[in-house]
Amino acid sequence: MIEFGGNGRTWVLSGTGVSYALHLTEHDELLHLHWGPRISPADAEALAAEPPPRASGFESPLDGREEYPVEGGRRFVRPALSVRTREVRGTEWRFVDSAVDGDELRLRFVDSAHGLGVTLHYRVRDGFDVIERWVTVAHEGDGEALEVLRADGATWTLPVRDQWRLSQLHGRWAAESRLVRSDLTYGEKVLSSRRGHTGHQHLPWVALDAEGATEDHGQVYGCALAWSGSWRIAVQQLPDGAVQINGGAGYDESGLVRLTPGESYTSPVFAGLWSDGGFGGASRAWHAWQLAQVIPDAAEVRPVLYNSWEATTFDISEQQQRVLARRAAEMGVELFVVDDAWFGQRVSDRAGLGDWTPNPDRFPGGLKPLADEVHSLGMQFGIWVEPEMVNPDSDLYRAHPDWVQHHPGRRRTEFRNQLVLNLAREDVREYLWEQLHALLSSAPIDYVKWDFNRCFTDAGWPGEDYPQKLWVQHVEGLYALLDRLRAAHPKVAFESCSGGGGRVDLGILSRTDQVWTSDNTDPLDRLAIQDGFSQIHPARVMAAWVTDSPNAQLNGRTSSLRFRFVSAMAGVLGVGGDLTEWSEDELTEARGWVDLYKKIRPVVQGGELYRLRAPEGGLSAVQYVRDETVVVLAWLQAQHYGEEPPAVRLKGIDPSAAYECLDTGAVHRGSVLLHRGLRTGLRGDLDAAVFRLRRI
Repeated sequence: MIEFGGNGRTWVLSGTGVSYALHLTEHDELLHLHWGPRISPADAEALAAEPPPRASGFESPLDGREEYPVEGGRRFVRPALSVRTREVRGTEWRFVDSAVDGDELRLRFVDSAHGLGVTLHYRVRDGFDVIERWVTVAHEGDGEALEVLRADGATWTLPVRDQWRLSQLHGRWAAESRLVRSDLTYGEKVLSSRRGHTGHQHLPWVALDAEGATEDHGQVYGCALAWSGSWRIAVQQLPDGAVQINGGAGYDESGLVRLTPGESYTSPVFAGLWSDGGFGGASRAWHAWQLAQVIPDAAEVRPVLYNSWEATTFDISEQQQRVLARRAAEMGVELFVVDDAWFGQRVSDRAGLGDWTPNPDRFPGGLKPLADEVHSLGMQFGIWVEPEMVNPDSDLYRAHPDWVQHHPGRRRTEFRNQLVLNLAREDVREYLWEQLHALLSSAPIDYVKWDFNRCFTDAGWPGEDYPQKLWVQHVEGLYALLDRLRAAHPKVAFESCSGGGGRVDLGILSRTDQVWTSDNTDPLDRLAIQDGFSQIHPARVMAAWVTDSPNAQLNGRTSSLRFRFVSAMAGVLGVGGDLTEWSEDELTEARGWVDLYKKIRPVVQGGELYRLRAPEGGLSAVQYVRDETVVVLAWLQAQHYGEEPPAVRLKGIDPSAAYECLDTGAVHRGSVLLHRGLRTGLRGDLDAAVFRLRRI
């Protein structure tokens, strides 16, 4: 809902439980008024009428109050917008008009010296509390080109509090999205990626609380960026204690785009959420919004998949895949995925990337015969691709060495024996479209695992007069290619994979059906990774696999099939082990876990998540609630001194109702489950259990 103040220069946007208010002064200064519990336009007018805080001659009265700080004038905060020509840098704008289009508010400004048009966009969807903000900058004059150094999606202004605490998700390859909280101090805290993709090191999300918020209580402010390339979020606490958060594409001020007359740039969305339900309430609000407004076909449950990578690596053959497919089908798997090495001369990681046709020695009839057999077994068929990459040893690179990112006169840096194609180039995008469209048309393919296994290192574009635009236009090219493929093949699902969690953000999630959370499939490590992931993203997109034990990839840890399955059942269940080495007892047990997951899947993937106990050692647990059904997953890392683990206290259920355990028939009172908890019966090391309850 969008409401206007009495003078037409105050705006209030309201969701289910939140309001956001801003005011334009007579000097065309756009000031932030409020972000928090719902208020009325009259409340906003009263806030606008308050005198500004006194500022010394060394401080700006705008800093910490301005809605979207631009560079120039009496401002000293980090600007959200920085524009320059050869002679003039900075922005002096005047207000033109406002417009409301459904649930979107647009405020338009112009800078006559630059011929610059700036439009600030705001949107709150009905039934949600997430505020979506973005900006459009346009060259509306007829003079020289404008260089846009930064154009952040938004600046978020928080109320003054005594002490803020910052939550972030940090990590590295195989250790992504781990939650850390720390006091915010004066100055700036900058999270970013300068790698060309979202990165394993930080998810583009922050949360702040000021009064000791807990999982279940307290006010939490969160911000998340919808961008899959290099990015920056800067949290700044100003000298007077005010806090502002900027976020957008690009990691520094080296330049985003150059605009000639008639051209424009639209930033990615930088979304914000206020919740008074603690960190858990904030997570559930983020999840509900993404399931309804961001993720494609989110109402459809994701199938149980099997991926052949860990069973075969590069030693792949059609017959071998058929054997694995039959075993997977007997287990109850619904989607069979052939991973790397089915194409070109891909016998190792040194060759073949870029040549997206089946290897004739390994798949003499192409992929269709295998896909047909997989379908006859009652499963869908999927493949792995890495379209943005190329090996120097490939037909594509030999034909078009100029298509890769590189700087003239410099060595082309290889990571993982591969180079990065420049998707900012139209001819590269067209080639990939032709290759992938032909591939998806050649066989009944239902699913594509889209990988991205190295960072930008030589982001040059020889021959272009503004090569730094590659950083933005590569990502826009990726989005355009995915959009085109999805339109042409609407029944094909896509997974975003980037060496695990290297490309997880709201931008890619608006175009893919799930993400590969981490290459780390150790079930114990995964508990912390998945806990951090759940702070912002729902289980419906979180792919998790059961792989072999001992864990050969990382740590050699041995864990039971029970523990591995229950860990993976917290998201979209997959299996990635070598099924030809599993015993009949293991295959039978696995079939039981797959059957159980299918029963709880609608609740896990579509329900509300409650984090009951954090995975910091000892006992941890999560709970999902949908309609009348409750699912609890619990894990015991280690039992000490023979003591029984504590009962798990449930959340989000009716204390006056009774709940029946669907596995044992036992009946529990809701008030008892909330106050005393549910006994898990777990014991020993690395034990786990699933509990299904239904309200009666």
